[in-house]
Amino acid sequence: MKIGIGSDHNAFEMKHQLKSYIEAKGIEVVDYGCYSTAEVDYPDIAFNVAKGVVDQQIERGILCCGTGIGMAMAANKIPGVRAAQVHDTYSAERAQLSNNAQVITMGSKVIGLEVAKKIVDEYLSVTFEGGNSARKIDQIMEKEAEFAK
Repeated sequence: MKIGIGSDHNAFEMKHQLKSYIEAKGIEVVDYGCYSTAEVDYPDIAFNVAKGVVDQQIERGILCCGTGIGMAMAANKIPGVRAAQVHDTYSAERAQLSNNAQVITMGSKVIGLEVAKKIVDEYLSVTFEGGNSARKIDQIMEKEAEFAK
């Protein structure tokens, strides 16, 4: 598995720690930035991680900012991407199992590092089930394609 990770300056430390945590599990991680605590706008980082998913350079993405909201909004602007803001293990599980979210977002000012690690573990340990959820995801993707015209 190959994971993309990115953050803004508010979540730089969380991203840095999560990257090391994931790599220690033998999973390859591509770091899309930021690379310090210097102030940076998050949209381009979210766009780049989401584009990495669409271009199949990475299988899934993890984005962190102060709340997780802005990163989710930005990543979801890339056609074909489903990004879900998560702050607990159950929503991380459901993001993947029910919604086939290729990207999750978290807020460093909302949750602590240990919770973030558990969320990452849960998200990376499950795979989309399909079933009734597949029909709903298809509806979302069809609407996205319709608006893209």
